[in-house]
Amino acid sequence: MNNKMKIKFISGLLFCFSILQASFGQTEIYNVTRAPFSSDKYDEFSPVFYRDGIVFCTNRSSNLLFNYSDSANRGQIKINYIDTTGSRTKAVLFSKSMTSRFNDGPVTFNPAGDTIYFSRNIRVEGKLKENINIRNRLGVFYSVLDEDEWIRTRELRYNSEWYNITTPSLSPDGKKLYFASDKPDGYGGSDLYYCLWMGDFWDEPVNLGPVINTAGNEAYPFVNPAGELYFSSDGHPGLGEKDIFFSRLVDSVWITPVGLGEPINSGSDDFGIVTDTLMNKGYFSSDRGASLDIYEFKTLIPQVLYSNIQKENQYCFIFSDTGLVEVDTTNLRYRWNFGDGKDVYGAVVTHCFNGPGRYPVKLDIVERGTENLYFSKLSYTLEIKDFEQPFISSPDAAITGDAVGFDGLKSYLPGYRIESWFWDFGDGTREQGDKVSHVFRNEGDYLVNLGLVLRSELTGLRMRTGISKKIKVVADARARDSYLAGTASLKTLPVNIKEYSNAHILLHYSDEDEIRQNAVFTIQILSSPTRLDLNTARFRAIPGKYRIKEYLDKSTGIYSYIAGQHMELIEAYISYRELHTLGFRETRLKIRVLTEPVERELYNLMRIYGVNTDLYFDKLDRLTSHSYIMLDQIVNLMNKNTGTNLEVIVHSDNTGSPANNLSITQKRAQSIVNYLVKRGISAKRLVATGFGGSLPIAPNMLEKDRKLNRRIDFVLIN
Repeated sequence: MNNKMKIKFISGLLFCFSILQASFGQTEIYNVTRAPFSSDKYDEFSPVFYRDGIVFCTNRSSNLLFNYSDSANRGQIKINYIDTTGSRTKAVLFSKSMTSRFNDGPVTFNPAGDTIYFSRNIRVEGKLKENINIRNRLGVFYSVLDEDEWIRTRELRYNSEWYNITTPSLSPDGKKLYFASDKPDGYGGSDLYYCLWMGDFWDEPVNLGPVINTAGNEAYPFVNPAGELYFSSDGHPGLGEKDIFFSRLVDSVWITPVGLGEPINSGSDDFGIVTDTLMNKGYFSSDRGASLDIYEFKTLIPQVLYSNIQKENQYCFIFSDTGLVEVDTTNLRYRWNFGDGKDVYGAVVTHCFNGPGRYPVKLDIVERGTENLYFSKLSYTLEIKDFEQPFISSPDAAITGDAVGFDGLKSYLPGYRIESWFWDFGDGTREQGDKVSHVFRNEGDYLVNLGLVLRSELTGLRMRTGISKKIKVVADARARDSYLAGTASLKTLPVNIKEYSNAHILLHYSDEDEIRQNAVFTIQILSSPTRLDLNTARFRAIPGKYRIKEYLDKSTGIYSYIAGQHMELIEAYISYRELHTLGFRETRLKIRVLTEPVERELYNLMRIYGVNTDLYFDKLDRLTSHSYIMLDQIVNLMNKNTGTNLEVIVHSDNTGSPANNLSITQKRAQSIVNYLVKRGISAKRLVATGFGGSLPIAPNMLEKDRKLNRRIDFVLIN
């Protein structure tokens, strides 16, 4: 491949909405001059920083013994170096040991500067005419520095005679090697790829994807210390043949490339840029003159090539109960406490906080009228943060001719120190400073940009970032006030707390989590750090229909005294109300996770087969076929656990006299015990108890509630 073909291919290797470019017309952003070491007669391109100077490609005479030239008397492309410190000297050949008789370059260096990766023709041995053929593709090679000599030139293992790999560029940390290739698996002519350094080899090439690559040609990648990607493309909309574009990764996704403004980009081919971290100065290549040259640029006005639309911090939220645990709101209601002195009632509520911070949130079920705590459903710490972003403080609307104040002092970027603020008002004017004032002369919608120069408090690395905000400019105060009134409600519109990305919930307790773990609702009348005597007068005041059980929480050392347990929250209220009335003011409904295997299995059977007496007895009070299935399961359970004793408790509704109901429930309980005995369970392990209608779990006004009261409890006893 001769030098014309080489340059043509490399430059051949060589839209997006840009908020800033729309306003570039009135103010020049860059100062661009041709580099003094560029010539009119020869081509110079692809500069890279190296030590105190620039390494670049050129087809000027290499002053070697053999100088293969084209018809215009221009030599093959070679790698040159020039010291750019102090007085500029003449460019010299970078390394004789690396120089082939064909095309060499562009190049890139590792962070230490002792390894060079460079592009050249794959075949360089043999006669020139033998190697000028379509299969002598471009590949990437590397050499290492030994004292003052570059040695051990090796090729990248992905080089191929079927396609080109060229314009290599190492990331600042040396862990990614970017390059351009016209591999057949790409999106167009040539695409950008990268390989990851795996410690002792380069991993498989990865295509940068369709956001970066097009059906055209992308090449000349460069990544600055801030991780921002610059590259050349003729496939993205630009100003000319090939333009220089900017992109960066945001949440692991490349943003839509943004073309640099004039006069870096032009109607000619522009490519091969290198810059400092903030793009204050650098070099690039262009054929806008008589030949292909390297140009220097300096940024006159700081700019942000990409910025997000400013996010509004939210402090008003919707909170809701999921409804997994049913609550009877006839006697009970939801009470939310948000840790700021305000209680809000309802299953779904809206609450506004004063600002960012950490807030304890609780959802309790309380008794209507008394406000007595019945049950705690939810408890967590809510942390509300402001978005980590630059922030523009300003009115959302302005009047033409009036001064509008802007400031960036509320920018929230933890871990970074702001060094400077710069503004683009979207009308061709720009200013610098943390607080500025601006007058819009014409009506319209303006996208105001705030750019920041930041310095990392951890690494000291400097970088740029920015934000955009829309400002509505109208003719008079009436139009302004009307616009602000229409947008004010949108700003305060509450969002679901579970959907707000900048709120973090640290969960302490959730009834739903425990319910999913085979848990029951218990009526806790007392708790104590020490064990209590169940024979004291305090406990004797509890009606005999309540079976008091003692449980020790081994994690806390607290003893709990339980007067009953239920499978559903709604079942326990009547018992809670009675015990509270009897003077047990500490009575609370608690969730107890069943940990004993026998107890877990028993309650699972009750959930599966049900406990309604209508399922177990027919109209003649005979056991049904359904009851046999359930009771046989209990037989199996007790046979597997020979130390288990069981109390069978039967309840009724209030239909009929209390005495008759008591008699019926006792007979039914005994019928169940008799069946279990017939099936081989010792009578000594069984107790039959009938409570009649003395312990309802629901009102007896409607049949659907009376049905709940007609039930069986299977209770493990010691």
